[in-house]
Amino acid sequence: MEIKTYIETHKERFLNELFGLIRIPSVSAKIEHKADMESAANYWKQLLLEAGADSASVMPTKGNPVVFAEKIISHQLPTVLVYGHYDVMPAEPFELWHSKPFEPEIRDEKIYARGADDDKGQAFMHAKAFEYLVKTNQLPCNVKFMIEGEEEVGSSSLEAFCIENKEMLKSDIILVSDTGMIAQDIPSITVGLRGLAYMQVEVTGPNRDLHSGIFGGAVANPANVLAKMIGDLINEKGQITIDGFYDDVEILTANERKKINAAPFDLEVYKKALDIEQVKGEDGYTTLERTGIRPTLDVNGMWSGYIQEGTKTVLPSKAYAKISMRLVPHQKPEKIAQLFEAHFQKHAPKSVKIKVEYLHGGDAYSSPTDSIAYLAAEKAYTQTFGKMPIPTRSGGSIPIITTFERVLGVKSVLMGFGLESDAIHSPNENFPLFNFFKGIETIPYFYKYFAEMQKK
Repeated sequence: MEIKTYIETHKERFLNELFGLIRIPSVSAKIEHKADMESAANYWKQLLLEAGADSASVMPTKGNPVVFAEKIISHQLPTVLVYGHYDVMPAEPFELWHSKPFEPEIRDEKIYARGADDDKGQAFMHAKAFEYLVKTNQLPCNVKFMIEGEEEVGSSSLEAFCIENKEMLKSDIILVSDTGMIAQDIPSITVGLRGLAYMQVEVTGPNRDLHSGIFGGAVANPANVLAKMIGDLINEKGQITIDGFYDDVEILTANERKKINAAPFDLEVYKKALDIEQVKGEDGYTTLERTGIRPTLDVNGMWSGYIQEGTKTVLPSKAYAKISMRLVPHQKPEKIAQLFEAHFQKHAPKSVKIKVEYLHGGDAYSSPTDSIAYLAAEKAYTQTFGKMPIPTRSGGSIPIITTFERVLGVKSVLMGFGLESDAIHSPNENFPLFNFFKGIETIPYFYKYFAEMQKK
């Protein structure tokens, strides 16, 4: 049976099974969802056993469990290790969703729900592609699955898991779908990911919240101080002002930059989709370059004082911010975190106290376009889309990918099927049905071509 026929025959079941996974609110950032993490892991275990895995286990870590499954058909054949994650970002603010975030709904040929794309929908494609190959006796190589539950909070337990289970995880390539493609008619393969340094800042002024009328103007307001310090982190040219921040930044040649800008991109469509009048970023670089090859700094959240409905005239005791910095090759997150903290301590006025925490991070990643895995992925996309995929660099980060290479000694191939419009990490996250089913259709061809090329 051909893959398209298999999908058509089973697509309602596929969606029902995916929806069952999505309905589990596996939010790794919140301790109250600990039981949901266990439920999602067990759901994946059963899913992979039913798909045809010889064995599947929910394995404990210091944090959330890892699901490991495998089907070994011959030790003479290559082995593909599929990586994905079952945890999702928090769904707040709930009031901005047009439907319940953990009750999937299909509208306009898209699945709307938290995790529809990132990464439940995309990882689920691999389970169904694997199922097809097993059920039709076409699996050309060994397959292992490693599905974790901490990707959205930095995969802090996964490095130790990989070290402890290095032999079990032995493979020839790691296959990942946690990235995107340019458009539904323009397939692409991600060959670069930015690194990440994620920080939290706490600014303390007086020892308690004060009456803003009685004390305002005489005591430093931590919220005001923090807002100014954050504003000063980026200058009028869009450059980050932290001393030493750019010391290790990789500088691309004019020809390399030309290749990046050759990717299809319509600035007007981009602005319209985001409902903005103009883009903003570092001077001297295009939007594609700003999001792919240049480091950035962004506030991910700020809070202080009274933020509920109505009014309360307080001068807050504390103010907080979460700040992420996306890094490029050769920038080390630990070094950047140290530079960030030194900057805040140096520039803080004596009227407040500063506390800076490095929450998590990871190195940038790049992969070659002439490897067997890349060429197999290229042929797979060409087979199903009818055109060659374009190699792209993603502005996002998957910190654990570099850990895989360092600890397991294995490269990864990033076959993403999401779109920029899927609103991952945002309200109304979605995943087009076209992309979901096209992913299931494409992945089996990767196995076919990878196994064939490994034999040569």
